[in-house]
Amino acid sequence: MKKHKINKNHFRVAIFGSARLKKNDSRYKLVHNLAKAIAKENMDVVSGGGPGLMDAASKGHHAGRGKEDIHSVGLTIKLPMEQVDGYHLDIKEDFDRFSGRLDKFMKLSNVVVVAPGGVGTALEFFYTWQLIQVKHICNTPIILLGPMWDGLIKWLKTQPVKKGLISKGDLESIFCVKTVAQAMKIIKQSKIEFDKGGKYVCRNIKKYK
Repeated sequence: MKKHKINKNHFRVAIFGSARLKKNDSRYKLVHNLAKAIAKENMDVVSGGGPGLMDAASKGHHAGRGKEDIHSVGLTIKLPMEQVDGYHLDIKEDFDRFSGRLDKFMKLSNVVVVAPGGVGTALEFFYTWQLIQVKHICNTPIILLGPMWDGLIKWLKTQPVKKGLISKGDLESIFCVKTVAQAMKIIKQSKIEFDKGGKYVCRNIKKYK
């Protein structure tokens, strides 16, 4: 692996998702195509650096890039299972615990995409959302990719929001999409805000308090 350094001025999209899904799965192909589109816009991608949808993200990013100065960043975690590193990483950092790894994701990411996944993916989604809610990070778009999240959003609206446990405004940072085109529309708009120093996107890792 050629050594690269994270450029704090790059715009980065985090992609969270399952380690269990294989190359012939439609959800793998969806993430691969999204990462490819992200690379074509000269943005970095940040993933968990492992197999499944994480490798789909880094592999797709390599397939779509046209410049050498954008990077696929992998933040790997030591686990008793599903711990094989992806093969398409430009920058890799290893972590022993989820807490430190999640904080690094937050420091690096200007947009978060949550693809289909299990407990770990749900943790990453809720951790990001909580930090936005309490203003520990800037307003960061959270894109829920695929139909599996529709039931969760319905539950949030009919239970916690309806019962006054969270505010309706807390949902404003969450976007449910089904296609690459829908996700890229949000990502590109966020990049415009990033480039002009808009209030919704911070420019670098200093955004994380």
